[in-house]
Formats: sequence, C-alpha cells, structure tokens
Amino acid sequence: MGARSGEGRQGIQSIEVGARLLEALAAEPRPMMLRDLAAAADMPPAKAHRYLVSFARMGLVEQEPATGRYALGPFALQLGLAGLARLDPYRLALPVLEELSAALDQTVAAAVWGNHGATIVRWLESSQPVTASLRTGAVMPLTRSATGRVFLAFLPPARTARLAREELALNARAGLAPASEAELGRILEQTRRHGLARATGEMVAGVSGLAAPVFDCNGEMALALVALGYAGVFDATWEGPNAVALRAAAARLSARLGGARNAGAAARR
Repeated sequence: MGARSGEGRQGIQSIEVGARLLEALAAEPRPMMLRDLAAAADMPPAKAHRYLVSFARMGLVEQEPATGRYALGPFALQLGLAGLARLDPYRLALPVLEELSAALDQTVAAAVWGNHGATIVRWLESSQPVTASLRTGAVMPLTRSATGRVFLAFLPPARTARLAREELALNARAGLAPASEAELGRILEQTRRHGLARATGEMVAGVSGLAAPVFDCNGEMALALVALGYAGVFDATWEGPNAVALRAAAARLSARLGGARNAGAAARR
C-alpha cells in the first residue's frame, strides 16, 4: 500500500492504477481495443489485460465477443446512475458560485426555472454591490434580463413559450424591447452562438449582466450562473474576463453533473 500524493491517508495503489483504465473507458464513447486502452492508461497491454479480467468479473467492464473491444460494464453503469441520482445541482453550485465571486469580485447569482420563470435562488454581493431589487426569490424578466434569456435560449421552447409570449405583449404595450418574436429570436440565436446570454441595461439602466447555462446528465439545462455589475466597471463583452470565467465555471459544474457531453446538443436546439 502507499499514500497518494498530497493525501495523508493510505490507499491501495493497485486500485488507483487500475482506475486509469476505467477513466480511459469513461472518456471514450466507443469500445476500445486493448492496445489503445492500455496506451490511454499508460501501462503495458499485458498488465492492462490482468486488470480488465478482474474488472470483467466484477461487471465494471465487458468485452465484445465479435471484436474483442472493451467497454464499461453493467456494474459501472449502475454505479454511475446511483451517483447521478444523488447529485443536487443547487448544492453543487454553491462552492462554484463562491469561487466565481472571489475570482471576479462581481455580484454573482444562481437561478433555476421555477413555476413563474427564471428565479434567483442564491445571490452573492461583490465589494461594489448592485443596488437593484434583485435578490433571492426574485423572478427575472425572461426577455430583458441575461438570466431570463439564457433559459429561453437553452430550455425546450414548450416550457418557456407561453411566458415569453405574455412578456413580449407586455413589452409592446410598455414600449420596451424586445417586443416581437422576431426580435427575441435574434437575441436568442446570438445567445446560443456565444453559449452565454447578455443584457446591457435593458432591465435596469446602467446595469449589465451575463448568464451561462449549466447542463445535467440528460442534456437539459439545470440552472444558470449569473454575473452582473454597473456598466462602467463590468465588462459585458462576449470574450471579456467575466464571460470567460462564467463559461468556465458553468462548464465545470456541468461536468460535475454529468452534462458535459450533452451540452453541445442542448445548445443546438
């Protein structure tokens, strides 16, 4: 036995070595030949084969009879599904949100899709707090806020269409933009193209915001990560530091939820 680097607790080194094979199989969507699997795990084929025999007995891997290629087995699937069932997107989002707040020193938030639309569930102020009535429990405008726009762009239209139509009608009566489905459609297309929603004063004058989607293992949008601040000090450009950090945080959280591989498909809806 030996201790893993950086950890004080003892572990079983052979299990850690063999886990590299499982990691390689999990990263490859197609069954793998022994030589390719061994190379990906950085071990000789003969050594890899011994591990795979044991893993096959446990149901962690299986071998295709016709091709001899290896794939994850039924027990690995069972473990994965059990892990996913225990994931709580909101709970996992909290440390990511705190890291984002510390890195940017901007006001950040997490939002989910609730009964009445895009709803703020966590709010962290910066050293320059935004003095707007946007707090935990607030329901955000769908068409005029970055938070609302990211849900409109990445949720299935069947879930959002009615509320979006109602808000567009209200916008038209109040002289606000966007006021038509065509105008909103252009905004949402831009949002999908950049993987990020943006609002620059449409909801609150002088306040800009960005919002990134987080996806779960089914490729569905689970929640949004949001950053906002005053226009003079908040960089709301598509490739500015706030946008880059927000996308990276959303990608990390999506990966933790098992949604990394499905995010692209959702983005192309």
